[in-house]
Amino acid sequence: MALREHLKAGLADTLSRSWWMLLLRGLVAIAFGVLTFARPGITLASLVLVFGAFALADGVLGAWTALTHRHDGENRWLLLLGGLAGIGVGVLTLFEPGITAVALLFYIAIWAITTGVLEIVAAIRLRHEMQGEWMLVLAGLCSVAFGVLLMARPGAGALAVVWLIGSYALLFGLLLLALSFRVRGFAKALAPHPA
Repeated sequence: MALREHLKAGLADTLSRSWWMLLLRGLVAIAFGVLTFARPGITLASLVLVFGAFALADGVLGAWTALTHRHDGENRWLLLLGGLAGIGVGVLTLFEPGITAVALLFYIAIWAITTGVLEIVAAIRLRHEMQGEWMLVLAGLCSVAFGVLLMARPGAGALAVVWLIGSYALLFGLLLLALSFRVRGFAKALAPHPA
């Protein structure tokens, strides 16, 4: 197998063996989305803390996936970089809860765009190794569109922002759930077949 195919197979294998991490990330995102819809009147300070916890949890799960499969080639840097971005934004948000609404929106927007681009890159690298990579592309596009929309409309009202964040988290979480069940079978598909 050529080096390029080996590296792609390594990332696909990492995702397949860590499908439950994608599932967990999806469940965390859905829980966050449901919370924002169930409590739309929460204060901005509460939203900052909840978002910080969400970004930190998502980042830790993404980084953990990359670090627990160090032998899977250089493609794990995509997972690690996305995880570190989430950890950085989560920690920054939790340590600076008094930030303004506009600053929070830009934190969220930068995080969403960064993770979205990394998800799209990962899907492109995996396009020949898996079926359903379009879900990862769609999740990435969802993140990028969400981040761009937040940057373009930072003056939106706090309630509108809560609804927008909740919608994004639900959609993103559902896409990760669907993807987790698709990649669950990668290990069997990638295993060498006896001649």
